[in-house]
Amino acid sequence: AERGRMKRTIIKDWKTRLSYFLQNSSNSTKMKSKKVGKQRTYFRPSPEEAQLWSEAFDELLANKYGLAAFRAFLKSEFCEENIEFWLACEDFKKTKSPQKLTLKAKKIYNDFIEKEAPKEINIDFQTKNMIAQNIQEATHTCFSAAQKRVYSLMENNSYPRFLESEFYQELCKKTPITRAAQGT
Repeated sequence: AERGRMKRTIIKDWKTRLSYFLQNSSNSTKMKSKKVGKQRTYFRPSPEEAQLWSEAFDELLANKYGLAAFRAFLKSEFCEENIEFWLACEDFKKTKSPQKLTLKAKKIYNDFIEKEAPKEINIDFQTKNMIAQNIQEATHTCFSAAQKRVYSLMENNSYPRFLESEFYQELCKKTPITRAAQGT
């Protein structure tokens, strides 16, 4: 009974975190999409859609709900800085203005790379030094080596644990159709 209660508490905590991430990501999307005249709403994926995430890590990252779920999972494992860094790098690579590129490079460096950074990622000393030199004249590739390392770390360590998590398993379960749900 105690184990079942604990399991429900964990799943409830996951759902709370996921709704927080979805609300925050949909709020920023809603602001952007009002300009275009479209509004997006994020729904729980079907079990089939959730199962697609297990086929490739990129499938998970490409799906808004999947990304939010993975982010909530990383937060529960106290390593959300990895996905935040990876997302910051993805945004950085899309930056057109050289001035903005330099500002974003410094922000990424201050947030994730430098010693004692608030969200310091786990990368080797040589890569940190290379980045410190590269951001002096920032290019779209100055974080590439670190981003690849973090991606690999997530893909090989966190992603398999996410796929084994109770929350993900719950998303993949098909809910049985009851007579009440059928309206008979």
